[in-house]
Amino acid sequence: MLATAMQGRPVGMIVSSDLPRAYETASAIGDAVGIEPRPDERWREFNMGIFQGNTRDEIIRKFPDEWRGFQSNYWDFHIPSGESRRMMQARVYGAWQALLESAVGPEVVVVSHGGALRMLLIRLFPDFPEIDSVHLSNTSVTTLEHTSQGWHPAQIASVEHLTVASNDGAGEASA
Repeated sequence: MLATAMQGRPVGMIVSSDLPRAYETASAIGDAVGIEPRPDERWREFNMGIFQGNTRDEIIRKFPDEWRGFQSNYWDFHIPSGESRRMMQARVYGAWQALLESAVGPEVVVVSHGGALRMLLIRLFPDFPEIDSVHLSNTSVTTLEHTSQGWHPAQIASVEHLTVASNDGAGEASA
């Protein structure tokens, strides 16, 4: 449904996390607008290191010291074999900066992951603390616009394209 909603948009470039689910979504959008997405590992989700693949209860049981550190130091606890949230934010912000230097427009589509995008939005818009509590669901659309005053969020986490699709009798949402 997201790809269908993107048809007809003046997309000049698509950049995506190289992880399969995100890249498949980017490819579906690319097929709809006639552009091949560019994979970029910097748009990946938070690298949870030793926590990856474990439930919260398993993490607490297997890695109690690391879990306490993770809970007590939100931004700077570096998960062993992973990264800290601040490291992830710097990585994604670096991808954003590179995108601004090479973007082909008038519109650019970035397909990434909720945590990565949240960290970017927090960095770009520190005066909007409510961004930290918004749920960026799968295939939600966040639109940033550039004006003479700089970047601003035009919409955050919109799922309108899913509502329109379900009202058309299309059933489950897909890319």
